[in-house]
Amino acid sequence: MQRLERTIAIDDATAVSSVWLVPEDYRPGGGDAVVLAHGAGTDMHAPFLSALHEALARRGLLAVKFNFPYREQGRRAPDRAPRLEAAWRAVLEALERDPLSPRRVFIGGRSMGGRIATHLAAAGAAVDGLVLLGYPLHPAGRPERERSAHLQAIPCPMLFVQGSRDRLCGLDRLRQLVAALEPRARLHVIEEGDHGFAVPQRSGRTEQEVWTEIEAVVADWIAARQ
Repeated sequence: MQRLERTIAIDDATAVSSVWLVPEDYRPGGGDAVVLAHGAGTDMHAPFLSALHEALARRGLLAVKFNFPYREQGRRAPDRAPRLEAAWRAVLEALERDPLSPRRVFIGGRSMGGRIATHLAAAGAAVDGLVLLGYPLHPAGRPERERSAHLQAIPCPMLFVQGSRDRLCGLDRLRQLVAALEPRARLHVIEEGDHGFAVPQRSGRTEQEVWTEIEAVVADWIAARQ
């Protein structure tokens, strides 16, 4: 596959880095793309995100990942939501203008990156599906501060991949939300996984086994959205 590193302008003063993996058999205008954003505490080079990025490209998807401005600038505190949304829009606009522009585009990512993607979709962004990896339904220990009111406004299919021990998402409550969003929403639970999908040693599973499960679930779900 081909690896492209591209800088995307957010505004006149800000640009972010992105990495595009182009499968050998990808056909512009006829293939599918997936765009992944990182979580609040990492950047686009986080091991899990990078592994998923590469795995989806191996499955034939044009795979794009990018940094939010605060990480590009070496800051730890995330930008405010409008700034994060502006970064997402700039990346999607760059993809649409590019000669590699796909037939369909799926967006999402880890935790905060996926959450911001849901707000774009709720606001009418032209996307074909959402891949939400560890959706932060509420702050840790604060289930009353739920971030779900906008989900009903999302018209496209949604895949939630959630760890059963995620402190940022009560699983019973997420099951209720997904049931209310069916048939356009699906939930896949990583048993004993935490917010980052780490599982305890007693599970008998390795990190790579968990990641491989997630990679297959995401790729198969996208392929089924015909």
